[in-house]
Amino acid sequence: MGSGSADAGMDAALKILKRHWGYDNFRPLQAEIVRSALSGVDTLGLMPTGGGKSIAFQVPGLLYGGLTIVVTPLISLMKDQVDNLRRRGVKAVYFHSAMTSGEIRMAWERLCNDGCSFLYIAPERLGNNRFLDELRHLPIRLIVVDEAHCISQWGYDFRPSYLGIRKLRNVAGDAPFMALTATATREVVDDIAKELGFRPGYKVLRDSFARDNISYIVRPTDFKINEMLHILRNTRGASIVYVRSRKRTRELTEILVDEGISATAYHAGLSFDVKESSQNLWMTGGARVIVATNAFGMGIDKPDVRVVIHYDMPPSLEEYYQEAGRAGRDGLKSFAVLLRGKRDKATLRKRISEAFPERKFIKELYQRLCVFFGVETGEGYGLLREFDIKRFCDINSYRENDCEAALKLLSRSGYVDYIEEKDTRSRVMVTVLRDELYHLPLSAGTDRVLTCILRSCPGVFSDYVFIYESDLCRETGLDGQTVYESLIELGRKRLISYVPRSRMPYIFFATSREDISDMLIPRTVYEHRLDAMKRRVEAMIDYAYSDSDCRVSRMLAYFGESDAPACGKCDVCRDGVSSRKYDGGEIDRRLLDMLGKSCRGISLANLEHEFGKGLDVAFRRLQHLVDENIVAVDELGCYYIKDQTVSDCE
Repeated sequence: MGSGSADAGMDAALKILKRHWGYDNFRPLQAEIVRSALSGVDTLGLMPTGGGKSIAFQVPGLLYGGLTIVVTPLISLMKDQVDNLRRRGVKAVYFHSAMTSGEIRMAWERLCNDGCSFLYIAPERLGNNRFLDELRHLPIRLIVVDEAHCISQWGYDFRPSYLGIRKLRNVAGDAPFMALTATATREVVDDIAKELGFRPGYKVLRDSFARDNISYIVRPTDFKINEMLHILRNTRGASIVYVRSRKRTRELTEILVDEGISATAYHAGLSFDVKESSQNLWMTGGARVIVATNAFGMGIDKPDVRVVIHYDMPPSLEEYYQEAGRAGRDGLKSFAVLLRGKRDKATLRKRISEAFPERKFIKELYQRLCVFFGVETGEGYGLLREFDIKRFCDINSYRENDCEAALKLLSRSGYVDYIEEKDTRSRVMVTVLRDELYHLPLSAGTDRVLTCILRSCPGVFSDYVFIYESDLCRETGLDGQTVYESLIELGRKRLISYVPRSRMPYIFFATSREDISDMLIPRTVYEHRLDAMKRRVEAMIDYAYSDSDCRVSRMLAYFGESDAPACGKCDVCRDGVSSRKYDGGEIDRRLLDMLGKSCRGISLANLEHEFGKGLDVAFRRLQHLVDENIVAVDELGCYYIKDQTVSDCE
């Protein structure tokens, strides 16, 4: 495409942007990505969280005409984007694993007959050869891969199903590929281009990962609960507190509520209804704080998050950047605070060994898994079963964490797919003819539930239709228990088939069972990924525990921006004046002098009185002395020299 036609293409793109989104101009990186896509070359766009990825591919998709296929791992995200496109007058459909056959047929009819512009699919869908054959008959003009880092073996969130995306090359002809992600090291960038089969001349377009409106802070503390409360009491606006365990989401939520701070909890183990309710409560301002595991956040677009606190340290800078970047998407001043405890370094390194159990254990677990499901040698290919992991672990005396780690490595080795989360909503199907439903002796509540199902669930007479019990409660005005009992009554009378939601994971046997002597766990799955995880963990530790250089410069260097200037806003930069006033050696001497004169220890109030504006630097040096096992802290929060006796103070 010559410069004249490229300019004409951008003019047309701006008109589409204005017509459907109401914006007059693209953001700078958006414009570069759109221009590259319109030139027909494969493109990788590295866009910071909140950078407007969807517009970068939706506008060229509309300008190309025909069909744009968007591959994304998130069912909730594809639903939201399809709904948003439809509200803007753009025809779009999606396919994912939780759809019934009836819903899939309806989606195909829309796709083939209504001239849809966008098709959203989960990567697992590309494992179906029949699906790929049907795609060949569609006018595919552009392929988009969202969360593209998931295709890289060296990324922090590798997903084997992403490796099937390259099959679209054989289906879509000359259609260009566009890959988008918010975080990627140079190694991951190269891997994305390789695995997607980018053609010569492809472009990698990136913006700085810097977020100028976010102040990145690391707070050393042995009392994280107190520090969390202090931060939230001294800031305003919506906040996220990230933790690494489901149990801690509940514990911290209860503490926040007891302290008068409205909060709600979110983790992957909650039912769909509870997760949706918790998310909506926070999104609409009903709860100021959401305490969540890393299951929360991707695809969530709340622009006014003022504070993101990491109570527990994440295992990589990629993950930290993604989660911290959910602050300040509206461009206003925001804070990303990492709470650093003296045990966090050891905890992070321990996760490495937990994620990579010995090969012998992995192979043994696979054989016991086959026995658990009654799979004989040479059999089992294509078998899909619900997996009661607790029962399996109880029978075999395994810890669930060890079991899950081994299953993930077996998945990457191609033996099984361990499907941890599945959109397993409740579903119903009417099992009698419509005429048989009239004049039935039903209770008033049950009749209202049945009427609601018939009115709101088209196709319920021919196939299963997914339902949300919470929607039935809202539509009928009945409480959850009444709705549930009504559905059970209708099932008992054989008027409907009601399948309550399941929260169990699934096991899919990707190959027939092999003997343990024939099993192979490849080096690329084990040793190479183990080394990659070690590098990510050490980079995270370096970011959190090195107090001499700008936090942001250190993080950006990890992502390849080695010449980034100091941000001027992180805790290290803000302490710059104090750092020059007191060098580390001088501070250590003053601290040890204070500690040596007080056998009862010194408190933070003592430090503040002594160091004034240099408190943050002094506290870091004190924490360093704790890490070096020179100083300890008692249950009252007072610091003292280890092994110091009363006679030492006299």
